[in-house]
Amino acid sequence: MPFLLLIWLTYSQGNSLSSHNLMNDKLMSTDPTFLNPSIDWDQRYQNRLDLPPPAWILAQHLHLLPAQGHALDLACGLGANALLLARQGLETTAWDVSSVAIERLRQQAAQQHLRVQALQQDVLLEPPKPNSFDVIVISRFLERSLIPHLFAALRPNGLLFYQTFTRNSVHAEYGPRNPSYRLANNELLQLCQGLQIVVYREEGRWGDINQGLRDEAGVIAAKVF
Repeated sequence: MPFLLLIWLTYSQGNSLSSHNLMNDKLMSTDPTFLNPSIDWDQRYQNRLDLPPPAWILAQHLHLLPAQGHALDLACGLGANALLLARQGLETTAWDVSSVAIERLRQQAAQQHLRVQALQQDVLLEPPKPNSFDVIVISRFLERSLIPHLFAALRPNGLLFYQTFTRNSVHAEYGPRNPSYRLANNELLQLCQGLQIVVYREEGRWGDINQGLRDEAGVIAAKVF
């Protein structure tokens, strides 16, 4: 059965389905609770009143999801991706270090009558076990040392959906200030070595910078056996 790993690395969950939503989502990056690392995640999510939209790389490629399987939204934030995965009929688990984010996700899932197993978990201390998920989603969370664990957690014939901030950005205020939490040019492709690339998007500053997917790179890659 096809297996998908969806990773869209993030500081906070969600991305946009349109240019309008993308600009709305960027507003969070100007919030000091988003930019200041001294403010803990619980406070950030407590201060965030709205639910961000799901990741672009996921929302625009739902047709690639398996008909059934177990999905993980890792570093899920408020869980927009988890809710979308559950809506597609997948058995869905969501992990985040913030108890506030997890509680808000549980409330959202209950209100929408969706089944999401939302758990507080530090993914760096407890990464997913090998061969444990059919779908893994990460939204704007970049920890390079975690990548081998994610690949190992894929079941055979899986896909990786991965999107995160880039250093070559149009809007400097959007995303983390520390360049270590941003991708270098084509770094996402290098991180996916060993997987078969299905979709890749990294537009940088080419062409009309008011259109397209800017400030981030995204990939869909398959673990082929």
